[in-house]
Amino acid sequence: MDNCLFCKIVRGEIPSSRVYEDDKVLAFNDIDPKAPTHILIIPKKHIASIAALEDQDCELVAHIVRTAKQLAADKGLDNGFRLVANTGRDGGQIGAGVIRAPRECFEMAAAAFSAAYDRD
Repeated sequence: MDNCLFCKIVRGEIPSSRVYEDDKVLAFNDIDPKAPTHILIIPKKHIASIAALEDQDCELVAHIVRTAKQLAADKGLDNGFRLVANTGRDGGQIGAGVIRAPRECFEMAAAAFSAAYDRD
């Protein structure tokens, strides 16, 4: 999307303090951090919100969770971390939306998250 802030960051039109990047996601430090470690992980594919997720996005959701787990480990957040997804105007995201992600997405993400911890 041409006017999407995050798409502009992915394309490099808006500078960011990148901490991780691969073919699916970009992670960067928040410009107004609310915690000592505050990293945003965004998909490179434009997805307007969790409400806009489609069945084919399940692996991407799981990849975001795995990336968060790895970044937390890399940053030494051994006592835990918080993973948040703002959705809709009331959820802190610009634009409206209701969480209607396919149940399988969350099951896959939870499975990936569990599997990552099971290996530790």
